[in-house]
Amino acid sequence: MHNKKDLELSQQASEYTLNLNPVVGPRGRDLLSSARMVLRQVLRQPLHSAKHAAALGGELRNILFGRSALQPDEGDKRFVDPAWKENPLFRRYMQTYLAWSKELNEWISTSNLSEQDASRGQFVISLLTDAMSPTNTLASPAVLKRFYETGGKSLLDGLSNLAKDLIDNGGMPSQVNKEAFEVGRNLATTPGAVVFRNEVLELIQYRPSTEQVHERPLLVVPPQINKFYVFDLSPEKSMARFLVGSGIQTFVVSWRNPGKEQREWGLSTYIEALKEAIDAVLAITGSPDLNMTGACSGGGTMSSLLGHYAALGESKVHAFTLVVSVLDTRVDTQVALFADEKTLEAAKRHSYQAGVLEGRDLAKVFAWMRPNDLIWNYWINNYLLGNEPPAFDILYWNNDTTNLPAALHGEFIEMYRTNPLIHAGLLEVCGTPIDLKKVTSDFYCVAGVTDHITPWDACYRSVHLFGGQCEFVLSNSGHIQSILNPPGNPKARFMTNSGLPADANDWLASSTKHSGSWWTHWQAWLQDRSGKTRKAPAKLGCKAYPAGESSPGTYVHLR
Repeated sequence: MHNKKDLELSQQASEYTLNLNPVVGPRGRDLLSSARMVLRQVLRQPLHSAKHAAALGGELRNILFGRSALQPDEGDKRFVDPAWKENPLFRRYMQTYLAWSKELNEWISTSNLSEQDASRGQFVISLLTDAMSPTNTLASPAVLKRFYETGGKSLLDGLSNLAKDLIDNGGMPSQVNKEAFEVGRNLATTPGAVVFRNEVLELIQYRPSTEQVHERPLLVVPPQINKFYVFDLSPEKSMARFLVGSGIQTFVVSWRNPGKEQREWGLSTYIEALKEAIDAVLAITGSPDLNMTGACSGGGTMSSLLGHYAALGESKVHAFTLVVSVLDTRVDTQVALFADEKTLEAAKRHSYQAGVLEGRDLAKVFAWMRPNDLIWNYWINNYLLGNEPPAFDILYWNNDTTNLPAALHGEFIEMYRTNPLIHAGLLEVCGTPIDLKKVTSDFYCVAGVTDHITPWDACYRSVHLFGGQCEFVLSNSGHIQSILNPPGNPKARFMTNSGLPADANDWLASSTKHSGSWWTHWQAWLQDRSGKTRKAPAKLGCKAYPAGESSPGTYVHLR
């Protein structure tokens, strides 16, 4: 039973795992300001408020006499216990909560607030109503059953878990049993070695697992806010293992976790470091050029590098892949809800004063963007039911955050504010203006249909930013699950469409659905652009770049 519950918790959380947006989240003062605005609105529209109070009273009367038809939304998994429907007391408890929550949301959505203020008000109300859910209390049927089954031990275990989290996890419910994993032992285990290191990154080359390899190598660029081993998680989920098994000479960047002394590292710093890594890859493989893959914010960094190469007239990148990466930052999500000028400036000022943007602090902020999936699920599991947090590799990786240097964070905020990659010459890196239309390489673009972090239609806009031929693929999953999509998953689906209309919904309407993982589709695309095959090298590295310590290297362990 616990294994099934752990799996449900893990799958639900990983669907909304944030791969942290490195721009800005809502500040406490913004939430308090919105809460005050909601309270003032009660007095500003007394008749409107009275009407909804009367409607709530009428529904409560129906609930009392058993005449209410209120039911949870179909996708609401909080009330799956049969007792919520079958037991008259629990049913009335649930319906009272649903009536109150429904009336509050209708009250704010039909008020005379501006669209933005109403959206902010709804967000604050959702935080309140989610927190007040009956499922989060000791009066929940699942909690009561567990209490009687264990003779009260579940409550003592829950208090013990709460004390641990207050001491070790900043008061947030732990999402994962961290003792179950160790990087290099049961995560990031694909054989390889560090073949180059500079101040910013380590370059890992994976050992070929086929007798023949393609001549043109692949370099993978992960996001700066998380560790690289999302591409080499467990053996069955490892994209690196899949690639070397496909005859692709595979290299991956492992970013250093910066501290205050690296506060001045900016986008140009990272691009110069990438250029050194590219030169090392080309020297090791003897290829005149390579292919690249960039994910999330790593895709933006890679795209800026490609624009820089195009400005210099260099052709070191043959083809590239963007994975769940938004370059056109006109994104309508909850992340953008509080991203006004004051908040953006305050975020820049805070990270500059601290020297870095702390990944752990950012993780806490963004957990509150999906509280039912990333907080209250674990509140119930860890504290009310007294269970240990689940052991799930994706959640371990997601909690293994890194920092962003203040300069890079400031540049990300400016890119979010000015959206420079859609305008030629507006962004400058390493002394060159960036015009993505001058990047004429073929490219492959992947998005997730249920991705709440980098919405698929925002990812789709990238297909028209570059000057090369694009293959756009839409996976049937969310943000991280779109990356970790190995063959063999019976639920995996993806969509393709050779036409690239201006509107994303037009693309979707005429797309073709496929069973299976997009990895195999990408494999064929990538192999077609990886050159001829030759005998696999007998050893890693070369004379100029000898193989050093084994993968996963040193930087991945820096805290």
